[in-house]
Amino acid sequence: MSDFQEITSAELCKDLEAGKPVRVLDVRGAGDRSEWWIPGSAHAEAHDALRAGDKSPVEAVVRDWPRDVPVVAVCGQGNTSKLAAQALASMGFDAYSLVGGMKGWSEAWNTASVKLPAGAPEILQVRRTGKGCLSYMIVSSGEAAVVDACLPAQVYEELAAARKARIIAVFDTHVHADHVSRARALGARTGARYFLPPQDRVKYPFTALADGQEIPVGKTIIRAMHTPGHTYESYSYMVGSAAVLTGDTLFVKGVGRPDLKAASGDESRERAKLLYRSLTARLFQLDPSVVVLPGHTSEPIPFDGVAHAATMAEARSASRVEGQGEEAFATGLLAHIPADPPNHMLIVQINEGVLEAPPDLSPLEAGANRCAVQSS
Repeated sequence: MSDFQEITSAELCKDLEAGKPVRVLDVRGAGDRSEWWIPGSAHAEAHDALRAGDKSPVEAVVRDWPRDVPVVAVCGQGNTSKLAAQALASMGFDAYSLVGGMKGWSEAWNTASVKLPAGAPEILQVRRTGKGCLSYMIVSSGEAAVVDACLPAQVYEELAAARKARIIAVFDTHVHADHVSRARALGARTGARYFLPPQDRVKYPFTALADGQEIPVGKTIIRAMHTPGHTYESYSYMVGSAAVLTGDTLFVKGVGRPDLKAASGDESRERAKLLYRSLTARLFQLDPSVVVLPGHTSEPIPFDGVAHAATMAEARSASRVEGQGEEAFATGLLAHIPADPPNHMLIVQINEGVLEAPPDLSPLEAGANRCAVQSS
């Protein structure tokens, strides 16, 4: 048997973020790859062939690849990738199999600093590239706030420590359906206050925000804005005058879906109308230059250090909301709802405090998020 090694998602992330020469070969079926993949990876339709002892689909893709560049094979759960890595090693490659496959990759992350005008606070976008979840750290004068924490608490503690900042506030924009919120755990570890929009869904203590309430963080102000639609309680957070964190209400190229955990089609339509008002009467009334920082992206995030963001003018144009009436918007939105996020009902119950989170969240959270309705 040819020799190959294994590599963890954390190790691969470090190599990609450092710009080291490494190639990634995805050997899943095309259907499995269609929704989520590792940025920059190549694809070989090889899953079934490798299982049958046929390495020719791998050979066809890598034939001209340089043998002095490591190759990481990836599959769904880290099993078939071992066969691919074995095949690659037999061809003379320095071959690796990704531990846990794409299921393990769901916790992979990188960061990007948001470009803002001079005098604005630092905003760091913390991106789960393997899941599409975006969280944020706002840093000002030695204090920090975290919004929509979706990674282990230690990640945010280390990022704050690197900036010589103390985390004093933790926010969620709403009760999430596609990832388990780490905000409570982060608040408990750091002593930071945990802020949530007012609602009666969650079963644990939190500090309820009022619409328009302002929370100081260092020398900047975070202002809460009630923007219902994706959920009834959804809030957006204005950071000074430069940026707005929109959660699952407004995306760079789409808007939030209004149907998750809705009791009926009528409730989904009601929430769609609320979303229309939140967009047209609130968010679209902000200065066109305000930077929109959404809670998710529907594509893998590259290791390029460039924040996933848009100006309000760009996001407003891409959303294609304006020019429609409320009824037309609701009808069109509900006609383009994607499939439900995997395990979303269980995730919601964990975030509501109804169920305990399992020790290993990767099986629960694996797969792409589907909280957006993308502009066509």
